[in-house]
Amino acid sequence: MTNNEIRDFLQNAIDENSVMLFMKGTPQQPACGFSARTVAALDALGKPYAAVDVLPDPRIRQELSALSNWPTIPQLFVRGELVGGADIVAEMYESGELADKLGVEQPEEDPEPETPQPQAPPIGLENKLE
Repeated sequence: MTNNEIRDFLQNAIDENSVMLFMKGTPQQPACGFSARTVAALDALGKPYAAVDVLPDPRIRQELSALSNWPTIPQLFVRGELVGGADIVAEMYESGELADKLGVEQPEEDPEPETPQPQAPPIGLENKLE
């Protein structure tokens, strides 16, 4: 893919999904704590969302930052508008503003969203002692 094709793909993802999260890893297996916190906030609100892992190709992150004018990952878009990164999403979750923006009810019990810990790949050991 060329950089223009990547940028077009990213713009289409933003345009076609009312809630679009660009993150490190996947919602099932976030690859950093910031992405995990953002996923936890969205999951706590129960609003379906689409996600793109920016890690497979460094150009994805490069083109996304050029498109959004926002340097960090994750990036959350709602109805085509950049909401922000992990800290902004966490603040909005705590205040109830994120639920309002997503058009959902804030959970009555307002527990801190759980942050799943990224799983490290198993370490391969070779027995050299024999």
